Amino acid sequence: MARENGESSDGSWKKHVDDIKNIFDFKEVLGTGAFSEVVMAREKATGKMVAIKCIPKKALKGKEMSIENEIAVLRKIKHENIVALEDIYESSNHLYLIMQLVSGGELFDRIVEKGFYTEMDASRLIRQVLDAVNYLHAMGIVHRDLKPENLLYFSPHDESKIMISDFGLSKMEGTGGVMATACGTPGYVAPEVLAQKPYSKAVDCWSIGVIAYILLCGYPPFYDENDSKLFEQILKADYEFDAPYWDDISDSAKDFISCLMEKDPEKRFTCDQALEHPWIAGGTALCKNIHESVSRQMRKNFAKSKWRQAFNATAVIRHMRRLQLGTSFNSSIHSTGMLSAQSREDSTHPTSFITLITHGWTSNKQSVQTFRSQTYYSYFISKSNGIHVSEP
Repeated sequence: MARENGESSDGSWKKHVDDIKNIFDFKEVLGTGAFSEVVMAREKATGKMVAIKCIPKKALKGKEMSIENEIAVLRKIKHENIVALEDIYESSNHLYLIMQLVSGGELFDRIVEKGFYTEMDASRLIRQVLDAVNYLHAMGIVHRDLKPENLLYFSPHDESKIMISDFGLSKMEGTGGVMATACGTPGYVAPEVLAQKPYSKAVDCWSIGVIAYILLCGYPPFYDENDSKLFEQILKADYEFDAPYWDDISDSAKDFISCLMEKDPEKRFTCDQALEHPWIAGGTALCKNIHESVSRQMRKNFAKSKWRQAFNATAVIRHMRRLQLGTSFNSSIHSTGMLSAQSREDSTHPTSFITLITHGWTSNKQSVQTFRSQTYYSYFISKSNGIHVSEP
């Protein structure tokens, strides 16, 4: 017999319910993915607003053990700058993940809206990210998909803290501290991942360096219309601090970025080291207003990023094919979303496939106006094309 709001009979952390709506009032739908729906809801007993990811159990068939292991890890994460998994319920047909609801919006949107923005602001943002990722690394967890789209503000308040979301590609490090599954988002992925080399938590530090770079100039460190040249830039860590965009940025900031965007993962700064860098801890971040230049570049370079997602994802798959991974791909391409190619290496997905998981859209005929009006504040909604390619 299922029990309302209680632990399951086998002592696990899932709470059994006959009807989740006896506990929560469902409000608006935040997004609909390939295998789940995310809704905003109010807990009846407390009035607290949450985000609930509703996953049909049929979508989990054959993956139950792996899913439970991953959720068990997420339940252990308690950090003020990480969106929290607050509870788990299950009914006869669904698994429900109850998540902290954050309402402050995306990182870039807030920066563009500001009238005043400085290196000091960027330093404070990056410090929060470093604190959170350092916490994850201490627990043996590698995020593997850090990017601005996964950095959300907790509230609309001007002094709101930043929150890390979307642990869909996160993974516990093995005993050796290295992994081999290629994953991430093209512009933020470390060279060793693109090169299909074993990698470690250092990949997160590279991504933080890329984010810091963009926060200070408004454009990405790597760009080329030619896919091959783009990946060659990343593999060589071929980036520059271009004039005039970097003329007003401190040498300390540039040094900080260089320490994180170091091609050799053995020489790359760890989160601990980055937290001790003068640009983070020593007060060398400048207070000059750089908002006009940064916001102009952000509008120019990221306004259409959602429309480019599918193309970027396809480019990475072409790159992986050139490396002759030998992975058998079956494609399902939609207009936008997260591209995932996984194979036998990942026990969660025993067969090799590519699937483009849409972010709240089930049709590629969605109107431009509706597309632009979509706003997500939940942990669950991935904002860009994360790439996950497992070796056979």
